[in-house]
Amino acid sequence: MSPTSETAQGGRRLVIVESPAKAKTIKGYLGPGYVVEASVGHIRDLPSGAAEVPEKYTGEVRRLGVDVDHDFAPIYVVNADKKAQVRKLKELLAESDELFLATDEDREGEAIAWHLQEVLKPKVPVHRMVFHEITKDAIQQAVANPRELNKRMVDAQETRRILDRLYGYEVSPVLWKKVMRGLSAGRVQSVATRLVVERERERIAFRSAEYWDLTGTFATGRAGDPSDPSSLVARLATVDGKRVAQGRDFGADGQLKTANVLHLDEEKARALAASLADTRFSVRSVESKPYRRSPYAPFRTTTLQQEASRKLGFGAKATMQVAQKLYENGFITYMRTDSTVLSDTAVSAARAQVTQLYGADYLPEKPRVYAGKVKNAQEAHEAIRPSGDRFRTPAETGLTGDQFRLYELIWKRTVASQMKDATGNSVTVRIGGTAADGRDAEFTASGKTITFHGFMKAYVEGADDPNAELDDRERRLPQVAEGDALAAEEITADGHATKPPARYTEASLVKELEEREIGRPSTYASIIGTILDRGYVFKKGTALVPSFLSFAVVNLLEKHFGRLVDYDFTARMEDDLDRIARGEAQAVPWLKRFYFGEGGGEGSGAADAGNGDGDHLGGLKELVTDLGAIDAREISSFPVGEGIVLRVGRYGPYVERGEKDQEGHQRADVPGDLAPDELTVAYAEELLAKPSGDFELGTDPVSGNVIVAKDGRYGPYVTEILPEDTPKTGKNAVKPRTASLFKSMSVDTVTLEEALKLMSLPRVVGTDAEGVEITAQNGRYGPYLKKGTDSRSLTDEEQLFTITLEEALAIYAQPKQRGRAAAKPPLKELGTDPVSERPVVVKDGRFGPYVTDGETNATLRTGDSVETITPERGYELLAEKRAKGPAKKTAKKAPAKKTAAKKTAAKKTTAAKTTAAKKTTAAKKTTTAKKTTAAAKKTAAAKPE
Repeated sequence: MSPTSETAQGGRRLVIVESPAKAKTIKGYLGPGYVVEASVGHIRDLPSGAAEVPEKYTGEVRRLGVDVDHDFAPIYVVNADKKAQVRKLKELLAESDELFLATDEDREGEAIAWHLQEVLKPKVPVHRMVFHEITKDAIQQAVANPRELNKRMVDAQETRRILDRLYGYEVSPVLWKKVMRGLSAGRVQSVATRLVVERERERIAFRSAEYWDLTGTFATGRAGDPSDPSSLVARLATVDGKRVAQGRDFGADGQLKTANVLHLDEEKARALAASLADTRFSVRSVESKPYRRSPYAPFRTTTLQQEASRKLGFGAKATMQVAQKLYENGFITYMRTDSTVLSDTAVSAARAQVTQLYGADYLPEKPRVYAGKVKNAQEAHEAIRPSGDRFRTPAETGLTGDQFRLYELIWKRTVASQMKDATGNSVTVRIGGTAADGRDAEFTASGKTITFHGFMKAYVEGADDPNAELDDRERRLPQVAEGDALAAEEITADGHATKPPARYTEASLVKELEEREIGRPSTYASIIGTILDRGYVFKKGTALVPSFLSFAVVNLLEKHFGRLVDYDFTARMEDDLDRIARGEAQAVPWLKRFYFGEGGGEGSGAADAGNGDGDHLGGLKELVTDLGAIDAREISSFPVGEGIVLRVGRYGPYVERGEKDQEGHQRADVPGDLAPDELTVAYAEELLAKPSGDFELGTDPVSGNVIVAKDGRYGPYVTEILPEDTPKTGKNAVKPRTASLFKSMSVDTVTLEEALKLMSLPRVVGTDAEGVEITAQNGRYGPYLKKGTDSRSLTDEEQLFTITLEEALAIYAQPKQRGRAAAKPPLKELGTDPVSERPVVVKDGRFGPYVTDGETNATLRTGDSVETITPERGYELLAEKRAKGPAKKTAKKAPAKKTAAKKTAAKKTTAAKTTAAKKTTAAKKTTTAKKTTAAAKKTAAAKPE
């Protein structure tokens, strides 16, 4: 009997999904016999610290959360913030007759379902309910056709989790000891960081080269059809049969890499142009070929992230956040998928809309079928598409903002995937002539005409290169035939310079990771988020720029953990994990080889990757125990030139010349948002020439202490140098006076008098009528007055020294302003946001500059500046902020209630009332005791065993 028919006979079914939003949507599709509740993501995981590990475990198990000596058994604990939810789920399960585990249909979702079953320990029938879209039909089908838990998928996810724990917990401490505290390493994040660093290394090594060519404008002599161009523009292709060098002939270092090509410099190019001025040209050949372009496959996770980046300016993380909302609210199918396959229902829906919106001429005779191209694709999901058996057009959804834009992108791509090819013609014309010096020159021109746009009526894919020509771009050439004489209207010499390799964007980094088969599409957004959050990478516009810190981290990993950041090795690890998922290899022998480096065992074993003989190789454990060979100073030092070295220190990067404590030693901090390829010798010299370190201003005539100005992590400041025998700790400790400089001051111009004035703050202005002291102080957010706990902002820093008591009292006599008394003008105007259609500006806020459209605010990130921020970057920051949703407020603890006995004693004075109060109190105590006992039993039942 199916679960649906059982429901008809009564009973209560508990359905557990992952998110409250999904629970709300599904609840509307199920009958009254179902209770739908969310687990709110994972309820159980490896412990985040030794304090979470049960007392019975000791040694390495407490540190790792994995028992490496007993088949890598994981130690799972219920997350502290999920214990209340687990108790709630247990209570609901106790009142239910069946349990449906309805988490996502992928490895992660299967693992969550397994953890739920392990923790809840249901005594009722358990069903695994799976679906890839949240529509009424899909949910009811899923309830009627449940399956068993897929333990193989669970094992595969568990192996990945253990591998990532071992990698992170063993390698990260090495980074803490040798580079900086708080850093992290990861199986995919470290490789992704290396890719970004290697691209920057290419840019640093790049040396621009110049090359020249010629452009000819040729008149056809025809003046017929206005749509037919009367002149033809062609580029020089060969001279005496030798191809002229173009940009593609130069390598990543900017130098010529192709042999047997003619490299023209300016002098040669101009001489050749002059020699061709009176040449008679003719058409040597006209080659015409049919042009055909097929539609793009429906979206999978990575292609959606790439296109959302190109077309909407979304980061990978923002794309997934918006897509998650669309999925949970029933607008699209599951958004974490490697598949480009569409179900028969989806194909029918797409074909119906092609006919309805574009006409039968745009519909191919047979449905299009897209085969999966991703190696080791995770599960048999569909592609990402609009949900349901009839696609809602974007206008029918009622969506707005980012959700509307992303849904429209998915809808267009899906419909276009079932349309006819675009067709037309591509033409190549070759034009030749003999120069005055006898050399033969041949020019070529290429054109493309589209006679039937087909799928391009609905959708054209974007490009990572903003200068790239999109598929629907036409280039019309005039009608010419072989042998036609052409007159050269103009022959010009054009100079070009090679450009360094473009930095990765989020879209191109995702593409690169997928092409190298590193990681999984569903994790790319979180990987990019991690390397941004860790400070390994920051954004300039849409480009991903590595920090100097990431150079130090990658340097260490390459020199001492080379295999762990090797691209092929990481891809082979992915293959091995997929073999485990398919049941072709066993997890424990594979983990032993990776961690201990043992010979033999199942599969290729990541530990012996790159070694064909299969002999014993050192595993991860052996690598991290030999730290003596790692020179912390060496791995964090990078030569700039002219004796200058860039070093990565605890407080950031700096340049240095000479050895510390030696004559001529120089040192200067490097701006944290400086791109590594911008640190030239000239710029480093400029930094070293600036005053840095302790800039002595003079001696305080009162204390006799030396006063210095410094550039600190939080800006320039002045301080005093205390005598060496001054106690720095304990009851008698003395702290040096310190004060931040005003915005109008700088380290190299501040005077001793100004410094002493700043260090005299806070200044007592006077007292009010009640004797409360009023002080003028300089704080993090600017100058202000303070009276008890009441603070009032001042408009000018100089008021700190000039404001009188009367003026201060007048300020306090006014109602306190909530927010700023007068709105500051924007720092920069960016244009109109494509989502909110409101003007976007950059403003100065309490926490620094931010972009806003009046509804959404987003703080500028590292690498962004008011001067360089583009409109597109501003829109991207707002899109990411909207995708996150409003900030969650931390619930305040309710004040402890006074006991009934105390209230009674305070209010009742007569003996009779006192007696009644005692009886009431006793009765309440009895009730409370019973409730406490019941609660204790429930709590005990909720604890994991």
